[in-house]
Amino acid sequence: MQNLLSIITFLPLLAAAILALFLRGEDKAAQDNARWLALIATSATFVVSVFLLAQFNPADPRFQFVEEREWIFGLRYKMGVDGISILFVMLTTFLMPLTILACWDVTRRVKEYMVAFLVLETLMIGVFTALDLVLFYLFFEAGLIPMFLIIGIWGGKDRIYAAFKFFLYTFLGSVLMLVAMVAMYVDAGTTDIPRLLRHSFDAGPMEIMGWQVLGGMQTLLWLAFFASFAVKLPMWPVHTWLPDAHVQAPTAGSVVLAAILLKMGGYGFLRFSLPMFPVASQIMAPLVFWLSAIAVVYTSLVALMQEDMKKLVAYSSVAHMGYVTMGIFAANQQGVDGAIFQMISHGFISGALFLCVGVIYDRMHTREIAAYGGLVNRMPVYAAVFMLFTMANVGLPGTSGFVGEFLTLAGVFQVSTWVAAVAATGVILSAAYALWLYRRVVFGDLIKESLKSIADMTRREKAIFAPLVAMTLLLGVYPALVTDIVGPSVASLLSGYHSALAEAQGLVRLALN
Repeated sequence: MQNLLSIITFLPLLAAAILALFLRGEDKAAQDNARWLALIATSATFVVSVFLLAQFNPADPRFQFVEEREWIFGLRYKMGVDGISILFVMLTTFLMPLTILACWDVTRRVKEYMVAFLVLETLMIGVFTALDLVLFYLFFEAGLIPMFLIIGIWGGKDRIYAAFKFFLYTFLGSVLMLVAMVAMYVDAGTTDIPRLLRHSFDAGPMEIMGWQVLGGMQTLLWLAFFASFAVKLPMWPVHTWLPDAHVQAPTAGSVVLAAILLKMGGYGFLRFSLPMFPVASQIMAPLVFWLSAIAVVYTSLVALMQEDMKKLVAYSSVAHMGYVTMGIFAANQQGVDGAIFQMISHGFISGALFLCVGVIYDRMHTREIAAYGGLVNRMPVYAAVFMLFTMANVGLPGTSGFVGEFLTLAGVFQVSTWVAAVAATGVILSAAYALWLYRRVVFGDLIKESLKSIADMTRREKAIFAPLVAMTLLLGVYPALVTDIVGPSVASLLSGYHSALAEAQGLVRLALN
């Protein structure tokens, strides 16, 4: 079927346009219509993406379903997916209907709220399908706008501060990436991503203002992309915008931010940094390893000190993203497979954890851990669901959280035993903060009067969690669902990476010695 990717990408945008142009009024009927149209559009997008996955050939590492045509100002509209990007498209389309269901009770400016999420879905899918630098950058940057509005309009009391902090951090990082893209176009004469993947950027040492830059142009380009992707992921120490954004964002905003938006940074490393700048990636790998190891340990310790549930889960996300960056720059099959698996798994688990926080916040209107205790007595179904995702977050065997962490640590161990050893302590620390949170919220006697009438999960809430529970357990016992799809594409990526390093062997030796 032709234009399948364009249909998946722009179907939510079409629904957003219909909502914005034709839906009038703020009465209950208009609000219900907005909710149902958003749910139908996101569900239809998921159905079409399932059809796309069914047609996808995992054994072929090349880009598939490629669409290319003339666009504006001499630029080209080009889209396609490989074994890596198709999983992120599926993650996005899978989670968005659940996100719409999660914000079903919103009553303020419902039409605008749904429009923001529909536009955001189009932009997120576009990032994972774009095969042109300019197109990628437009999708990547435009995604800031709906999330900025979601936090700034429907967020908590400090929403304006959090929204601007989120916007400025991520936008300033991306300015350097734009400069790098211009330099790449000047050097390669194209913005076509598949052609850029085959282009060799100069990696010879160069001198700038008396400083010797090892890896030359590749290192400069790598650093410019790193500035954007490291903030987006986010990596330590440029992670400070994330806890504020999560705490102030509405529950549905936090789900999308943690489950999908953060993955754009990891995807960027896989699509650009590793294959396009292999010499620079090899030179800078030790820096990434140690920043990631520090992130795993430091943010886990910070999570132990939190009194706000959302902030604890937010710091947990930073720690888990540390495994992702380590696995990517280990540049071996296990490490990269593990990094991708960790991102997909984290999408389900972190999204579910923020939803767990949202369930009790909707009832009690507080995220303070001290305000809870003994919920198992009144909310047994909630306690069971929360326990499952707590265990998955810890990395319990049998859940998807275990597979990603194990593979990344195995991949990193082949490169640096010290980094792997430091990062492995994060497994213990994650158990400490996650179980500490669960014990204080769920176990114990129900002594607080305000909790004695709290109700268990509704049918709508159970329906939201059911697919997340299924995917977390399914990927935990059958990880081949992911690894079989990404394996050939990762093998192709690493083959090109190591071939480029072999060609530049003398430059790499000079840089590393």
